Amino acid sequence: MTFSPVLASKALWQLRVRRRPFVLSHGINARCNLKCKFCEYWKEHGSEMGTEEVLDLLDEARAFGIRVYNAWTAEPLLRKDLPEILEHAHAIGIATSLITNGKLLKERIPDLSNLDYLSVSVDGIKTFKELRGIDFDCVLSGIIAAKEAGHKILLNCVISGKNLDEIRNLIYLARDLGVWVSFEPIHEFGGIGKEVWDEIGIRDVGKYERTIDQIIGLKRSKFPIINSLTYLEMIKKRKPNFRCHAGDLILHVTADGRIENCRVCRTHLGDVRDGIANVWESSRDVRKKARENCGGCLFFGYVENSLLYEFNREVMAHYEWM
Repeated sequence: MTFSPVLASKALWQLRVRRRPFVLSHGINARCNLKCKFCEYWKEHGSEMGTEEVLDLLDEARAFGIRVYNAWTAEPLLRKDLPEILEHAHAIGIATSLITNGKLLKERIPDLSNLDYLSVSVDGIKTFKELRGIDFDCVLSGIIAAKEAGHKILLNCVISGKNLDEIRNLIYLARDLGVWVSFEPIHEFGGIGKEVWDEIGIRDVGKYERTIDQIIGLKRSKFPIINSLTYLEMIKKRKPNFRCHAGDLILHVTADGRIENCRVCRTHLGDVRDGIANVWESSRDVRKKARENCGGCLFFGYVENSLLYEFNREVMAHYEWM
């Protein structure tokens, strides 16, 4: 997301002066139409906030100073009221983004007129069906249709042991489609069995590192890769080497209205029904402790934005999407 100088100044004021998050990351529902073996979210069968509750959440978030709304998890396009939610966010001055697996994308494009940025999970081409359980052509047709409809699109690729041979082709595909592509290494969540990670985890380290070198080379050659060089060098080593500010930058809200510190630790801070401002103030010590005890991760949104928060010059110059 490319900020205007005005929006950037508002972000600095919100983050640095008011010390409040600028992004609302909302797990908009608890349902999914896929059952990816490396994902935990489709297994959670919790309740969901109703339409009016979500609209109230947006109103309160805007009053709190939040200016970006990101809808994700488990699959946002399953919500019939999505157009109303996006329209309301726009009406109160909040930019909108959405992360989807793409299965329903083509049929729901008419409902996305108030969407500013669209991210589609694409982890491979030939291996896509093995990883996601559906044909890649189904998702590709939706991406093409969304591009034709004028959407700004990001292909979000999770690098695993399965797709190392396809990364270069995926980058060329992004270039040919006229869209951006991002990369991050697969995160081995503890709640998923070891047999899954043995199958799809990164085990051939040498091949993985050579793949990251390919990405770095193509990034330097101006291919549409959003990641910064700092981040790419970090994931090559697979060692988090940054101070995480994710809990300060992003307000994480689950489908049932719980407020958590981040998508990895998932420390419970409170509930939206208690008021965002109240939860934010009362959870100060809990958030600090969670940050101190965090083992780190390599989710690009957390790393890149944390480095931006600390004014890393290379990231400011070469990270393309915020």
